[in-house]
Amino acid sequence: MSVHLSPEQIEAESFRIIDVEAGPHSWSPAQWPVVRRVIHTSADFDYARSMVFSRDAVAKGVTALRAGRGIVTDTTMALSGMTRPRLERFGIRASCFVADSEVATAARALGVTRSILALRKGATDAGNGIFVIGNAPTALFELLRLIREEGLRPDLIVGLPVGFVGAAESKEALLALEEQLPAIPFITNRGRKGGSNVAAAVINALLIMAMEG
Repeated sequence: MSVHLSPEQIEAESFRIIDVEAGPHSWSPAQWPVVRRVIHTSADFDYARSMVFSRDAVAKGVTALRAGRGIVTDTTMALSGMTRPRLERFGIRASCFVADSEVATAARALGVTRSILALRKGATDAGNGIFVIGNAPTALFELLRLIREEGLRPDLIVGLPVGFVGAAESKEALLALEEQLPAIPFITNRGRKGGSNVAAAVINALLIMAMEG
């Protein structure tokens, strides 16, 4: 490899390698750019088999981004992983309330995770429609509770929590949502793998599509 390749050339070559190594697949032309960017971010081809999209999730996600719908994340890492100029192009405000002092105080008082209350705080703002969860299964479970019990209707859920306790289970609960409320779009994967960087990669892929359309 030449050290003189530009970042754009390196990315293009990376995508070429991914396309070759992934081989034939059943992803649609709309879904593959998302899966490919997740693989590019993680160097993990398991995502070529484990990703799951609800019906029209990509199209609905792109529409929400173009409309400037706010994004709520469960980690500052996911927040920092989203490409700022692309967010600014659509006037999108992206927020993470895990470090909010009020959230921290309330979480201690209630004996719950900050992720739960941070997600709850983000959901109170009607301008927020895209929920990006890349770390905490408790945040995804709370989001699903708000949907079922309090009538929250997100424009898109990116549910990719990671870990050994609750991650796979929270994603299975999200998958069950499609039968109950098929109008709510989501992008997730099966199993323990995930992460804030992977969740941010999904948003970045959708932002690129939003800019290209």
